[in-house]
Amino acid sequence: MASMLQVNNLGISFGGLHAVDDFHVSVQEGELYGLIGPNGAGKTTIFNLLTGVYKPNEGIIRLDGVDITGRRTTDINKAGVARTFQNIRLFSKMPVLDNVKTGLHHHYPYSMVSGLLRLPSYRKAEEEMDREALELLKVFDLDKEAEVLASNLPYGKQRKLEIARALATKPKLLLLDEPAAGMNPNETAELMDTIRLVRDEFHITVFLIEHDMKLVSGICERLTVLNFGRVLTEGETSQVLHDPEVIKAYLGE
Repeated sequence: MASMLQVNNLGISFGGLHAVDDFHVSVQEGELYGLIGPNGAGKTTIFNLLTGVYKPNEGIIRLDGVDITGRRTTDINKAGVARTFQNIRLFSKMPVLDNVKTGLHHHYPYSMVSGLLRLPSYRKAEEEMDREALELLKVFDLDKEAEVLASNLPYGKQRKLEIARALATKPKLLLLDEPAAGMNPNETAELMDTIRLVRDEFHITVFLIEHDMKLVSGICERLTVLNFGRVLTEGETSQVLHDPEVIKAYLGE
């Protein structure tokens, strides 16, 4: 199986402090892969490096064989990487449908003049985006709330909407940063089903950061454990979660 994400010798320093040092990971196409570790281990910093928020001091990031190291965030997104955040970042005062449509815009280009004058090319693009956005919302059982403001959705549905918006960019690789943060057990169980559905229905690769070990053990096929910006261990999920060092240092058991 081919690697969708291949990272070698990735590193970044802030003021002389090595936040990430010699990080490596290989995520296979179609895989559900997890990145775990304590707060402050550097997990979100790695996602920021993968998405162009930070530029690495060293290392190489390849997406589906293409070097994307140091590219701009917008270019990395267009190359096929989408992301959600630990703290939900929706356009809270926009309807659910319009939130998803923001992810579709670079697939339906039209000129500023066409938009201002509401020309046929603009109307056609908007109709096509409405149709595609509604299809995505149906997958997440959110189509009935299409006209509801995002801020008025329950927390679990806001998470789903954020994932739907990310999928609207048509990624090859979806990065989920603590998707279960703030969820109750029922919402977490539903989220696990959603993540599996995303991988299977959209045929994309999922790489996630998570502290909820029930979710991690329930859906991740392989894991990397991070320790102060460096890889502590990696491998199949059951093997990693039974590693005595991982149990002692990170699971508190």
